[in-house]
Amino acid sequence: MTATPSAGGVPFARPATPDDVRRGLEACGYLADEGLSTAVYLAMTLRRPLFLEGEPGGGKTEVANALSRWTGGELVRLQCYEGIDVSQAVYEWDFSRQLLHLRAAELDGPDRRGPESSRAVEDELFSERFLVRRPLLRAIADSPGRLVPPVLIIDEVDRADDEFEAFLLEVLADYSITVPELGTFRAADPPVVVLTSNRTRDVHDALKRRCLYHWVEHPEFEREVAIVRLKVPEVGERLARQVTAAVQAIREMGLYKAPGVAETIDWAHALAALGTTELDESAIVRTLGSIAKYREDVERVAGADLGRLVQEAVRRG
Repeated sequence: MTATPSAGGVPFARPATPDDVRRGLEACGYLADEGLSTAVYLAMTLRRPLFLEGEPGGGKTEVANALSRWTGGELVRLQCYEGIDVSQAVYEWDFSRQLLHLRAAELDGPDRRGPESSRAVEDELFSERFLVRRPLLRAIADSPGRLVPPVLIIDEVDRADDEFEAFLLEVLADYSITVPELGTFRAADPPVVVLTSNRTRDVHDALKRRCLYHWVEHPEFEREVAIVRLKVPEVGERLARQVTAAVQAIREMGLYKAPGVAETIDWAHALAALGTTELDESAIVRTLGSIAKYREDVERVAGADLGRLVQEAVRRG
């Protein structure tokens, strides 16, 4: 493994096996299974983007957060949305500062400023001094003092349109971005790239082929319990198991939006804040807003056989 200094001053060693990835992410608060550890390892080793797809709340975004903490690289996040364009994702010019610069130059007066001076002012307007680097350019362009590649997360890419997908495909092909006025910025050491999708629509095959792919499943029972215990240490083992068992049963109710791991963690936090030590029907009803985020889902859970749900949760706890 090759060691490079991390942001925290502790040398970061590039992983030699998927187990190195698993241990590294675990040390940063993320419990990855064998499939995800292998996918991350291959993405880092082959320097390929990693495309993570799965239900909302499954921990896809947290993979990038944990990678940033582990490697010490800057976390650069691009949140996608319908209509996102180059000015929000790549770069734009600081027009207000450019205008101020022009006004300052005009104070010299036209008689005191020759043709060469005018051309110099024009060149200055489109220099890096006035360039605003948005997430993609910030991750691609090398910065002074950068010792570790950044971690770039392109979050919820399924919310962007086809044109933006095509642009991403071009950028991720060779990790370069061209600014017409300045030239081409190319990453000497490519960032670690994680793309996420909640599958609200199908992402184009061309973009997926550029990436390594992994479907993020809801964790099995014991691993989800371990995640709750890790993220909410104030919750005891018994309550953590009861909460996890209840959430996994609720996921089988056919809700509009089934609760993910993030909701399991939120629910555990809420119960701990209320001083709950044992799950019961009253605790479920009072804190339903932590796991169900639609009125129809709240009504469906509240109208279910909560007594039986509690009995099953207590049994597994």
